[in-house]
Amino acid sequence: MQYNFYGWKESLNVHAIDNTYRGIKTPCDLYDSLLNIWCEYSCTSRLRAYWDESNITLGQCSITSFLAQDIFGGQVFGILRPEGGIHCYNVVNDHVFDLTSEQFGGEQLDYSLSHNQEQTRAIHFANDEKRQRYEYIKSELERLTSRMKS
Repeated sequence: MQYNFYGWKESLNVHAIDNTYRGIKTPCDLYDSLLNIWCEYSCTSRLRAYWDESNITLGQCSITSFLAQDIFGGQVFGILRPEGGIHCYNVVNDHVFDLTSEQFGGEQLDYSLSHNQEQTRAIHFANDEKRQRYEYIKSELERLTSRMKS
């Protein structure tokens, strides 16, 4: 199968650090599961009016990146956007992937680590709305994967 998120081929070399989420072995597995979870509610409130199923990854970056970090380890980095926001993505053992890159269409983002800063949960989850959205997708993933076979 082929995916459209940035770094999907590299992500095939990234593996879950434990079996907490049954059936989630690679970021592609996580992506497939999140397709059933991402929704208007999990989209950041400032972009919610623009979210629809044709752009399912819109406004999902930080919560998705920190969930991916839970599962695969590594670090979360951020790309400073022209409007001042930060777009988050993952780096695990030098493998860069961005499960929510499709929201930008054909725009080429700069994933070079020399330009981007590591992101922390303390800063991102100081925003209660963001923490609640993260907890929502995490609990939905737990619910979904608890029904999967190992």
